[in-house]
Amino acid sequence: MAISLKNIGPGLLFAGAAIGVSHLVQSTRAGADFGFGLIWALLLVNIFKYPFFQFGPRYAMATGETLLDGYKKLGKGVLIAYFILSFATMFTIQTAVTIVTAGLASSIFGNFISTEIWTVVILSICFLILILGKYNFLDKLMKIIIITLTISTIVAVIFAFQNTSEPTSLTQIFPNAMEFGFLIAFMGWMPAPLDISVWHSLWAIEKQKTEQEYTVKSSLFDFNVGYFATIVLGLGFIALGALVMFNSGEKFSGKAGKFSNQLISMYTKSLGNWSYIIIGVAAFTTMFSTTLTTLDASPRAMAKTTQLLFGNILKRGYLLWILILIFGTILIFFFLKSEMGLLIKIATILSFLTAPFYAIINYRLISSQHTPKEWRPSMKLHILSWLGILFLIGFSIWYLTIL
Repeated sequence: MAISLKNIGPGLLFAGAAIGVSHLVQSTRAGADFGFGLIWALLLVNIFKYPFFQFGPRYAMATGETLLDGYKKLGKGVLIAYFILSFATMFTIQTAVTIVTAGLASSIFGNFISTEIWTVVILSICFLILILGKYNFLDKLMKIIIITLTISTIVAVIFAFQNTSEPTSLTQIFPNAMEFGFLIAFMGWMPAPLDISVWHSLWAIEKQKTEQEYTVKSSLFDFNVGYFATIVLGLGFIALGALVMFNSGEKFSGKAGKFSNQLISMYTKSLGNWSYIIIGVAAFTTMFSTTLTTLDASPRAMAKTTQLLFGNILKRGYLLWILILIFGTILIFFFLKSEMGLLIKIATILSFLTAPFYAIINYRLISSQHTPKEWRPSMKLHILSWLGILFLIGFSIWYLTIL
């Protein structure tokens, strides 16, 4: 089956949402602290989360409805649980990604305005893109952003390898008890929180409205392209952290502006001043794409959930939820702006601890009578799903027992 570029869309939106804090902050920090020693964790969590992300577009295109519609069919309690979990985490997630984006903007474009003002400016730009451009513009813009991000990151990795004189060790490391919290945080958003599967199903339905040829098969190909991109870029940022920062003795700051300056200056010191623009573009496009896609997806999901639970009580639910999310993000930012590191840690750990919930209900839904038989998982996907659920539950229990 021929796949054209116009059939690619939601998979890149998924990549845009995924390639953010998990890559720029957590993967770089993994490389800086452990060298290439946590590649096993990156690959393992990507493998075990794969089916639960894939079930989003699979279910959407097989049934013509979102995962949220499916959750309601499993029982109203499941949808209520999703609403509570999503409301509890959406503000923290949006604030975490926006803080990093604002810090990078301040570093790259100049600190002639404060990080607080950069936050408002970035959220305002994202708001205008989403309200004026709507899904179609977001779909086209993300193709440019992901291509730019991929090229700039790969170029940076190549030059980092050429400029390093240290021998590269691929010895894998399992963190000790003191470092286990970072491992969970690293895997929590690698490649993304599992609730992004819901967002993907919403984007897939939107895509089909404008592209009739967007079918189950093309949506799965689209998803695999986006998913593979997140893995490659995750490895790229680990490599940059390992090659540029490992054994440098420098510790990352928890403040957004200082962290961004550290990140970019360490790369330019190692690779040369010429690399500033490449690293700057890679870093900013990484975080801007995440800020933009999360600002679209959370309100889109909450508007749909509100409609399913309470009927059409909100005439412009999407717009209202965007405004609520922006207001909440700015409020949290002004109170916790100096606690970027803590905020990211809380957000990523919460995402990991809620992952088993999304894994189980996505698996239940895709394996149920609500999914056409021909699109239910194969035996291999069933086995991978069982192993993935055990992996997510096991690591969550292990983390909670050593708190």
